[in-house]
Parts: sequence; structure tokens; C-alpha cells
Amino acid sequence: MRGAGMTAESAGASSQDRAKRADAVRNIESIVAAATRLLAVDPDASINDIAKAANVGRVTLYGHFDSRATLIREVVDRAIAQTEEALADLDLDGDPREALGRLLEATWHLTHRFGAVVVAASQALPPDQIRRAHDEPVLRVRALLERGRDAGEFRRDMPIDWQISVIQAIVHGASAAVHRGEISADEAPVLVRDTSLAALAA
Repeated sequence: MRGAGMTAESAGASSQDRAKRADAVRNIESIVAAATRLLAVDPDASINDIAKAANVGRVTLYGHFDSRATLIREVVDRAIAQTEEALADLDLDGDPREALGRLLEATWHLTHRFGAVVVAASQALPPDQIRRAHDEPVLRVRALLERGRDAGEFRRDMPIDWQISVIQAIVHGASAAVHRGEISADEAPVLVRDTSLAALAA
């Protein structure tokens, strides 16, 4: 009987542990989702704002993320992973101009989705972590630019790194223009694509 009693107690403790872990996972997901949503609109969103939006207390939030920078790093890491997942499925075969156009439109949608998270990250994280967020997307753009140059589609009279910087400036500029109300979110993808391709045309 004693053994059975110990087993029941152990089972009860195990059940409680599982419930605590499940609660912790739910809280973490709520915090990260709230942080992503708020920081996408306001890069200066505070810990208090994020905790309130996640329906948790500051103590709970700090129990999972010891600083605002740690939380932003988690938001950025997830944004990178989601961006990679979305872009990995994109068809980049065929004509390099058309392929780059598809990549630019997809990149715009992702940039707009995460909005000012990039600004929040640049304020809170070291430069090497910010560069990492752009590493994989830049590799895709570079590969298409090289293909387009070889095919005579894109101009070769300027550094390829400069062309990449111009594309990034156009994408982020469009995001800022949407937030200022100068263009609509529906207009932006085509404007980003056409403006970039015009700047690159041989």
C-alpha cells in the first residue's frame, strides 16, 4: 500500500509539473506574440505595455525574459525563422528579373508584417545580431543579381553590394511610407518591385 501511495503522490506531482510547464509555454508564447505585435507598430513599446498585452504580470514576464533586450532577441530570432520558412518555398527559378520581382514582393510582405521590429532590434541589440537577420535574404538577392548580370539583365557598372543596399533601402523606405500614410500597403509590393528593377536594369 505504501508503494501505491508513493506512486499516487509521484503521479500527482508529475501532473502538477506538466501543468506548470504548459502554463509557462503558454505565457512565453503570449509574451512573444504580444511583443511582436506591439514592436511592429511601436519600436519603443515598454515591458509594461507588452506584459499588459500578453495578460501577464511584469514578474511573470521577467521570469521568462530577464531583460527587454532578451525579449527582443527572441522576437527577432523567430522573425528570422519565419522569414526563412516563407522565402525557402519561393520559386526563384527561370528569368532572373521575374524571380527577383517575386522575391522583392515576398520580402516586402514580410518586412511590413514585422514592421518596426527592425528599429527596436537596432536600438537594443548589437550590430552583429542585426546583420544576421539580413544574412540569408541577402544571399538570395545576391545570387539573383549575379544570374541577372551574367544574362545581361542587370547593370554591371556598379558594385553588387551597393545594389543590395539600394534594394534594402527601397524595401524599408516603402514600409516607412506605408506607416506615414504616403502609400497604401496594397500599392507597396508593386512599387518596391518596379522601383528596384528599374534601378537595376541594364
